[in-house]
Amino acid sequence: MRTVGVEEELLLVDPVTGEPKASAAAVLARASLADPGQDVFEKELYGQMLEFATQPQSDMAELGEEIIRCRKEAARLAGELGCAVVALASSPLPVSPSISVNPRYQWLAGQYGIATRDQLVCGCHVHVAVESDEEGVAVLDRMRPWLPVLVAISANSPFWQGSDTGYASYRSRVWSRWPSAGPVELFRSAERYHRLVADMVATGVILDEGMVYFDARLARRYPTVEIRVADVCLRARTAVLVATLARALVETAGREWRGGREPVDHGVGLQRLAAWQAARSGLGGELLDPGTLRPRAAPAVLDALLAHTGDALAGSGDLAAVEEGVERLLRCGNGAEEQRELLAGTGSLRDVVTGCVQRTQE
Repeated sequence: MRTVGVEEELLLVDPVTGEPKASAAAVLARASLADPGQDVFEKELYGQMLEFATQPQSDMAELGEEIIRCRKEAARLAGELGCAVVALASSPLPVSPSISVNPRYQWLAGQYGIATRDQLVCGCHVHVAVESDEEGVAVLDRMRPWLPVLVAISANSPFWQGSDTGYASYRSRVWSRWPSAGPVELFRSAERYHRLVADMVATGVILDEGMVYFDARLARRYPTVEIRVADVCLRARTAVLVATLARALVETAGREWRGGREPVDHGVGLQRLAAWQAARSGLGGELLDPGTLRPRAAPAVLDALLAHTGDALAGSGDLAAVEEGVERLLRCGNGAEEQRELLAGTGSLRDVVTGCVQRTQE
């Protein structure tokens, strides 16, 4: 059974006004004071963000419980400092992000200018165990057509600087401003993957391997593939759904590789269109079918994803839970749809944020 770990980025906000607060340093100091050896919470690029990482888990129910524990602990620590945490992939309210004091982050600000200052977005990164770099690269090649579907499922950033963007996942469009972000060509081998990464670093445009922001990549510190396309999900159960589907995609791709099945060679240009379409419509319209890259209703594409990963989900005992999760998501909506419903009901973006604070811990 492949293990799965999740990294989530959360917004720190004023619990009354809903405005982002640059309190990450104070929250981290409090976490370290309570547990000097803690390695759950980490600094992020902006003072208005807090990141946590789960332990690798093989049981998805246990992963969900850990995500909720981490969210609640983050809320407790922030609450002691007069803040709240909320799982929103972008701030609905206007904000001027403050870059954390860190040589790496200062390099980013100098190198990329306004693109750095505009990156206050929160993602969810899923790590899935692989046996080797060779298997990992084979998995990256074979799962890439399905990654936009994870964007659509997780979409949770419809608002930006006080306005409705018209997108379900505007975070993914903001993230694409990094020069190394987005879909890439097929690698074919671990040697070619590592050569491309080395060549990218050698250009000087990016600082190091950690700035290779592919939609999915080999992790630097762990024997995993790291899937980086998802918005942080408003509800923990959606994060678990994304993580479970990510593991099933990795397992399915691994089986295809071992069985000698070649990856689908959609061009990068078409993959970018599929990513854009998923960000634009989320689950509320059409997506590009991963097999044909032609428009298809989102529920039909989710059915295709379940068919594609069905054997892997059944093998891990997750099929029934994923089918139930997908059905609930289509019925109740993802984070983007919930945020827009809150705005329609209250007329206030402040109330959207404060309404999402409680949902973050459910």
